[in-house]
Amino acid sequence: MSIEITMPALSPTMEEGNLAKWLVKEGDSVAPGDVIAEIETDKATMEVEAVDEGTVAKIIVPAGAEGVKVNALIAILAEEGEDVSAAASEKPKQEAPSSKPSEEPEQDTVSPPVTDASPAPSTPVAKDSSGDRIFSSPLARRLAKEAGVDLSTVKGSGPHGRIIKRDVEAAASEGAAPAAEQKPANAPAAAPAMSDDQTLKLFEEGSYELVPHDNMRKTIAKRLVQSKQSIPHFYLSVDCELDALLELRQQLNAAAPAIDGKPAYKLSVNDFIIKALAFALRDIPAANASWTESAMVLHKHSDVGVAVSIPGGLITPVVRKAEQKTLSVISNEMKDMAARARERKLKPEEYQGGSSAVSNLGMFGIKNFSAVINPPHATILAVGAGEQRAIVREGEVVVATVMSVTLSTDHRAVDGALGAELLSAFKRYIENPMGMLV
Repeated sequence: MSIEITMPALSPTMEEGNLAKWLVKEGDSVAPGDVIAEIETDKATMEVEAVDEGTVAKIIVPAGAEGVKVNALIAILAEEGEDVSAAASEKPKQEAPSSKPSEEPEQDTVSPPVTDASPAPSTPVAKDSSGDRIFSSPLARRLAKEAGVDLSTVKGSGPHGRIIKRDVEAAASEGAAPAAEQKPANAPAAAPAMSDDQTLKLFEEGSYELVPHDNMRKTIAKRLVQSKQSIPHFYLSVDCELDALLELRQQLNAAAPAIDGKPAYKLSVNDFIIKALAFALRDIPAANASWTESAMVLHKHSDVGVAVSIPGGLITPVVRKAEQKTLSVISNEMKDMAARARERKLKPEEYQGGSSAVSNLGMFGIKNFSAVINPPHATILAVGAGEQRAIVREGEVVVATVMSVTLSTDHRAVDGALGAELLSAFKRYIENPMGMLV
């Protein structure tokens, strides 16, 4: 009996991926553990291993296919002793994804009738201002709610004028009226957002090139819009003196033992920043939190994400239990993860989750900035460049190396005073770095 190979879920949140490359061809024999394909998610390229033994009878989804849904059929494997041609022609238990996917899943095309005995749908039936039902699919209603689109302003293209996924997406891109917005009858109509075609008309033809968005850029855009729209950000800034830290860093690097002719570690200022934030989260546990609608998630460890720039976007590998790790371990771990992040070789568990994050643009000479919170975090620390400034110390003007940092905070989880406590604890460790060694 043939074995169906399906698109694996490489992370808990993965819904689809790109089948970047097949490492086997039809007729090849495979054994459990053999790498058979490479799958691209929004953040990484990961290898897929065979879990059964057999011969590749048929490749259903070609290399380079994009947007392949999790659990979709991608190949058929013939068991040992089974006729390969028969296995290839055997009707699969599930439908393979078409080369051009339909606009929305089959179950979203027709809604079952709702009776008094039926459970309430997760997305309520939409109605217009007169109370009449707006015929739309469950997926379309959910997408409209997320995008803030008023379904009464959307024209359906489905059967009998039914509103489906593509209608909501088109309305959202063209700036349909938000569902939650109640405008007075005499209020002027808001100017709709420009469509792609309208935007391109503003530029001379031939003066630009179009670079399609990849999965990473689409995911970054979606998450940042959601973050700014749904999280009430507020910001706290403080200046930290770095001279003691820079001196300690120089001493520690000079004392690093040699392994195979190379220093065992080379500490950066960013390593101290990660450690200082980890200790601050440990000292102010109420700020080491994540917001959910039903409960506050209080984390037992300081899992600090660090924004790493990679071609086409950024990724945030997480230093787990950073409060328990030495500076040298943090330094070497970050160098390894940053290198693999740029090659898109991180595993999902290495960049998902975390309790807070650091975004450091100091190496680019940026003095200060405010970062956007990356859910499920409730805080993110934006770090500027260390620079020599004139400060007043004991009534005299002296020169010191000063770094400005800004804490972005989710006001639902961390109030102003609590955020100030966290930032004060961070400043204390930065300015008294010996405290991070004991």
